[in-house]
Amino acid sequence: MRLSSKAGPLDGFPARWPGYAPEERKTGIVHLGLGAFARAHIAAYTDGAMAAGRGDWRILGVSLRGEDVANALNPQDGRYTLIERGETPDARIVGAIAGVVAGGDIGPRVLSAMTEAGCRIVSITVTEKGYGLLRSGGCDESHPAVAADLLSPAAPRGVLGLIAQGLALRFAGGLPPFTVLSCDNLPENGTLLRAAVIDFARRAHGPALAERIAGEVAFPSTMVDRITPAATARTRADAAALTGYEDEAAIETEPFSQWVIEDRFPAGRPAWEEAGALFVPDVAPYEKMKLRMLNGSHSMLAYAGFLSGKTYVCDVMADGALAALVRRHMTAAAATLPDIAMDLAAYADRLCTRFANPAIAHETRQIAMDGTQKLPQRIFAPALEALARGNDVAPFAFATAAWMRYVLDRGDHPLNDPREKELSAALADTPREDAAAIFSALAALPDFLPEGLSHGAFAEATILRLGRMLSLGMEKAIRAEAR
Repeated sequence: MRLSSKAGPLDGFPARWPGYAPEERKTGIVHLGLGAFARAHIAAYTDGAMAAGRGDWRILGVSLRGEDVANALNPQDGRYTLIERGETPDARIVGAIAGVVAGGDIGPRVLSAMTEAGCRIVSITVTEKGYGLLRSGGCDESHPAVAADLLSPAAPRGVLGLIAQGLALRFAGGLPPFTVLSCDNLPENGTLLRAAVIDFARRAHGPALAERIAGEVAFPSTMVDRITPAATARTRADAAALTGYEDEAAIETEPFSQWVIEDRFPAGRPAWEEAGALFVPDVAPYEKMKLRMLNGSHSMLAYAGFLSGKTYVCDVMADGALAALVRRHMTAAAATLPDIAMDLAAYADRLCTRFANPAIAHETRQIAMDGTQKLPQRIFAPALEALARGNDVAPFAFATAAWMRYVLDRGDHPLNDPREKELSAALADTPREDAAAIFSALAALPDFLPEGLSHGAFAEATILRLGRMLSLGMEKAIRAEAR
């Protein structure tokens, strides 16, 4: 029997079920990009918040990149199994999803949901490349979704276009605006998204809408953290064993979860703190900590690990030399952070324990995607600060060299980077054994490597390490670096 709203707890199966009646709650959130992470994070927190008290906060999910999630969840009335893989797997049934919108008529259906009076939050997990925003501020006219929506602003299909048109329709109908909540790994994600939406609205709809958004719409920043690998056949098999039901939408994640949120929700919000979220006046220090210590070391180990034959993060941590480099990277990243009321050494210990968890099959290849979008905030920003402080830049140079080696040759695996064509063009006439030439070609990519890192000590340190990787091979280069 398949999981659905008609299903309930079965004797002999340990899964936990929602502590409320999901169908008695109305929808209050429209979520753009309902992938596995969103279901392991914001949906799980929302489920916990509704179990802790009243509130119409169920989520209408929107799948912008295909219909697989909708085809899995809608026949199950939005129910799915969330498996937390610790020493023993723990399963819970999440009831926070009211349904999923996908397919060719996505725009009108999403806009209809956004203009319901009960919609008070539009949340987003589409990864950085899904927004079409510029780190320097504003929208990226060259992004396919942005370009298309600028031509047809009343019939949008992209993130910025949907938000701008949704707000325009609410204002026209006399409704208060919803809060826009980015849950992606972007530095100052609320600030960046706000600038992009206002810029898009001005270009597509005119200054009046842009000014209303600037003056009336809240874009709180957030920091999110939960390792969520892709679901597999084992995920679905374990879900059946723990619940007694077939579940095509089952996902797995680690026991650890963290969500730090700027508390600005004028239209109201779920009691996410009841599920463990932390509300603070300023997210930035926590965001930097996570981006540089966790995400930065994740990127480094993904490239170095993949190129040395390590399929999973736990395989990387089982290798003494690589594990030492992971710890070194965290220590170097911590030294670039502002003062924060946290024990950063203890945080690094916890990260290493999480990375080493053999129950989480998090592929290095999965983490390695979208490098041009991730490296600027994860690697380059702390590298610049390390240079300014006179600290050793070797950990950041090693990570950069590993990414360059990965771009150069990944075997039969795709690069999975939104700037793949630019990267290929940059390397087209570059000798594959010339580390300096490779560095110069990739460093010249527009809006990527900061000027302060494209020459001098950082450039020299990166070229040295890339040269080792090319001449010695990745495994020997790792051993040499870890000495």
